[in-house]
Amino acid sequence: MERVIVITGASRGIGKELALRLAAQGEYLMLGARSQPELGQVARACGRDTFAYTTDVSRRQEVQRLFDEAIRTFDHIDVWINNAGVGISRPVLELTDEDVDQMMSLNLKSALYGMQIAGKYFAERGSGHIINVSSVLSRLPMSSPRSAYSAAKAALNSLTANLRMDLHPIAPDVKVSLILPGPVDTGFAGSAVHADSATLPPPNAQPVGEVVDVILKCIDEPVAEIYTDAAQRQRMLTYFNDVAAFERQLN
Repeated sequence: MERVIVITGASRGIGKELALRLAAQGEYLMLGARSQPELGQVARACGRDTFAYTTDVSRRQEVQRLFDEAIRTFDHIDVWINNAGVGISRPVLELTDEDVDQMMSLNLKSALYGMQIAGKYFAERGSGHIINVSSVLSRLPMSSPRSAYSAAKAALNSLTANLRMDLHPIAPDVKVSLILPGPVDTGFAGSAVHADSATLPPPNAQPVGEVVDVILKCIDEPVAEIYTDAAQRQRMLTYFNDVAAFERQLN
């Protein structure tokens, strides 16, 4: 049976590719993003079972309207994917209050709204799947200009884990997953706050299709969390081993 899947941040990058792949599988989709022209183009490319709803996910009421529109259109929702996010290019010592507030609004609170709205619905329904797209930068400090973005995603990791614990006793069939991509070959770097629009992704960036492969598998076979790039996961493990060794020296 085809599933009803809501995707935020669906106008470009990971969200766009994910929508196209899911549509090709025959899933029913409700897509949300702020950029109406690009979002409409993605929906048309996906086909007649895909609908677009222009949404600013930094506003709770707009996330609620996205949810309401999905229910009105399809009668139910099976999977909610919090994918929207914006980067930044500014190190810690240069961050302004506005920078930090913007990163928390667009990368943390936007997902929190989706988690709360979809989570309550799934808990009452007794089934469903919430997928939050985070970043390996939330655990590995390898790009200081992404400091506030990394902090927001680290907070998202914590909210995701706590939501999973909250839901398990009352609705064990509701799954909550965390996706941790490394650098991805999209326009994300160039569209970051304070970035040069000509900024290119790092040379070791993962193809967006590989990230989407991992998310598709997670939809079919839910896991608590998963890294999309084995090399980045190994780098993260090495970092924490180094930190542990340093702490042992201090003691």
